[in-house]
Amino acid sequence: MSLSRFKYIVVEGPIGVGKTSLVHKLAERLNADTLLENATDNPFLPRFYQEPRRYALPAQLHFLFERSRQLRDLAQADLFRGGTVSDFLIDKDMLFARLNLDDDEFELYQKVYADLAPQAPTPDLVIYLQAPIDSLQARVKQRGVEFERGMSADYLRRLAETYSEFFHRYDATPLLIVNSENLNFAQSEADFELLLERMSKMRGPREFFSRAA
Repeated sequence: MSLSRFKYIVVEGPIGVGKTSLVHKLAERLNADTLLENATDNPFLPRFYQEPRRYALPAQLHFLFERSRQLRDLAQADLFRGGTVSDFLIDKDMLFARLNLDDDEFELYQKVYADLAPQAPTPDLVIYLQAPIDSLQARVKQRGVEFERGMSADYLRRLAETYSEFFHRYDATPLLIVNSENLNFAQSEADFELLLERMSKMRGPREFFSRAA
């Protein structure tokens, strides 16, 4: 099983789907670096979950500035020395912005985004993780991040739908869409090995991976 062609992998999906856990496992297996979004370092995020309308814009701008900085550093580094596995795709920032900002705020956000013009190397593979809303809720609750406890099922549903619409049109890189409802990459080595095998067999620009219960 050869995965050497994947020097830059991005794992994406809605909150609670297991992105970061999978990133760490992939990085360990591939002897690669990790590039993580560090959501808990955003000082506006806890306040956003309490007062979404008031804190959506500063929370979103903080993410944009931080991710742009990380990607700028990545672009300047020797990416191909050992590879990189990341838990965010800069393109998805616009998803959260459109979901959470009103029209005037979104217009301002677009201007800031255009001025920053965040650049990143093109991933060799994007893995998009999907899961049902009840599974996302359970996983968010299980990981016990205090400020996420007030997250509503409706917000998770709208977020998951936004991701689905985005990746339905996404064609910038090879894409592996994974239905993780019956897969647990963090706790099952067998499931993780199945994913690695599926990655190694990627041939087309868009493929799907799932497993029946």
